[in-house]
Amino acid sequence: KNKSRMKRMKKIQKNIAREVGKAIQEFQMIREGDRVLVGVSGGKDSLTMLDVLLDKQRKAPVRFEVAACTVDPQAPEYDPTPLKAYMKKKGVRYFMESQNVLETAKKLLDPRRDSICSFCSRMRRGILYNTARREGYNVLALGQHLDDLAESFVMSAFHNGS
Repeated sequence: KNKSRMKRMKKIQKNIAREVGKAIQEFQMIREGDRVLVGVSGGKDSLTMLDVLLDKQRKAPVRFEVAACTVDPQAPEYDPTPLKAYMKKKGVRYFMESQNVLETAKKLLDPRRDSICSFCSRMRRGILYNTARREGYNVLALGQHLDDLAESFVMSAFHNGS
């Protein structure tokens, strides 16, 4: 049973890597000499993105760098510290940017009108963009699956569509 599960996992990994490779090639997402910063939350989407890009880095005909960055929003329920050891084990240059995103949101948003989720999302992306610029990375890679995309669209339509 364990062997068949491992076999399925390998097949899934191979399929994901193939599809990512096709997208990178078709849309010229990574070019020779690019420096790619991967936004890593610790979830399956971003860690899969990182692993696939590290695999592509070893096998691709073009040379590019990969590093990772986590935004710590200083929320009590989120602890990104295990990612430090994980990145060290992988040999990945790692940045952890800590900023109290929720406090900033509370100060700046009108709770009767604005969506805190979309605000925090934009804040986290802004922090990632700033880190990429500051550290000399010219490509920002974010992992998001279709369910996340659909949820983001619906939230945006209901909360920010006015």
